[in-house]
Amino acid sequence: MSRQPLNVGEVMVRIQVFVFSDFMENTYVLWDDSRQALIIDPGCQHARERNELKRFIAEQELKPVLLINTHGHLDHVFGNRWVKDTWQVPLVMHRADVFLLENLTATAAFYGLTVDPSPMPDRFLNEGDEVRFGHTVLTVIHTPGHSPGSISLVYDQDFVISGDVLFAGSIGRVDLPGGNYDQLMESITKKLFVLPDAMTVYSGHGPTTTLEEEKRTNPFVLEYLAEKR
Repeated sequence: MSRQPLNVGEVMVRIQVFVFSDFMENTYVLWDDSRQALIIDPGCQHARERNELKRFIAEQELKPVLLINTHGHLDHVFGNRWVKDTWQVPLVMHRADVFLLENLTATAAFYGLTVDPSPMPDRFLNEGDEVRFGHTVLTVIHTPGHSPGSISLVYDQDFVISGDVLFAGSIGRVDLPGGNYDQLMESITKKLFVLPDAMTVYSGHGPTTTLEEEKRTNPFVLEYLAEKR
C-alpha cells in the first residue's frame, strides 16, 4: 500500500511512503529533480510488495543510488537483499545494529517467518555524517534507544525520518535486544526536540506528525519530562 508522494522544500525533494508487511512498516523512497533516489527501510516482505516498489521506481524513472536502514529490526530490512540485488546499490547503516542483521534469519524464525539473509553494510553512518543524492543532503543523527544503532535523517528545516524512535503519539519500544528506555528518551528530547518545531516527522510506522505536536501532546514524552522536573 502506498501513499501519494509529497513535495518538500525549494529543492523539491519528493517522498513516497509504502506501507509493507503485516508489521505495517513504512518504507520510504526519496528523490529530487535529478531522479536519483534513496530507498529507506525496505520492509517489502512479499512479492506483490516488491513488485509495487519496483513498478513505482520504473514509472517515475528513478535511479536508486543508496539503500539506508534506520535500524536493523526485521520489519525494516525484509527487502535488503532484494533491493541490493535489483539496483546494485550500497547498503548503509550504523555499525551498532549490525548484530541485528547477523541474527535476522533466527529472529524471523522466532516469528514463524522465513526471510532472505541480509547483506552486510557496505559502509557505516555516524553522527553528523551527510547523505547525498542528486541535489539533496540529509544529515545523520545517532538516536539510540529503540536499538543501539538507530539513526534519524534530517533534511534542512523541513523533515526528519525517525525510524522507530518517535511516532505520532507514541515512542519506540525498548524491550527488544539492545533497547534502552533512558537512551531512547534522551534521543527524543535532546536530539530530535532541539530541531525546529515545525519539522515533519516521518516515522517507521503510522502517520506523519510534527515535533511541535509531539512536544505538546505525546503522553510518553510528557510523562518522562514530568519525572525529570
